Amino acid sequence: MELFEVIRRRRSVRAFERRAIPTETLEVVLEAANAAPSARNLQAYEIYVVSGERQRTALAGAAREQSFLAGAPVLLVFCTHAARSMVRCGARGETLYTIQDATIACTFAMLAATARGLASVWVGSFDTGEVAHILGAPPGVEPVVILPLGYAAEEPVEPPRRALEDLVHRMP
Repeated sequence: MELFEVIRRRRSVRAFERRAIPTETLEVVLEAANAAPSARNLQAYEIYVVSGERQRTALAGAAREQSFLAGAPVLLVFCTHAARSMVRCGARGETLYTIQDATIACTFAMLAATARGLASVWVGSFDTGEVAHILGAPPGVEPVVILPLGYAAEEPVEPPRRALEDLVHRMP
């Protein structure tokens, strides 16, 4: 699929078929996340791949009872790893670059998933401490995005967007 078609086709999907994702498809998505740019190429993030039903259900509860999470065959949890960025980028790396790194990687994964026929939705509303506990994440590794992946069981309509004239500010 051509890049701009992928961008246009991506939708936020919250209903998934009960169909497994082939291992090779999931690996392509993870490789895309790993190819994302990061501050000083430090890749100050971690990705947890959650496929067990018990863990997906627990994460759905930790995400303020967003039960659709448990219905996705795979959840990718993108976490910051501030210490990786702090070493060379100091406080700005700890508080900003690590978040940017994790979220850019998640965006690359989301677009790669779309290109491979998978659906997803960005989930940022959850109890950070509870999610970290469920993952068994070490101190200093903090969840910032949960990305459920699966085959869509719904087809959302294209959402309205702001006009470029309202969004873009051109400077002479």
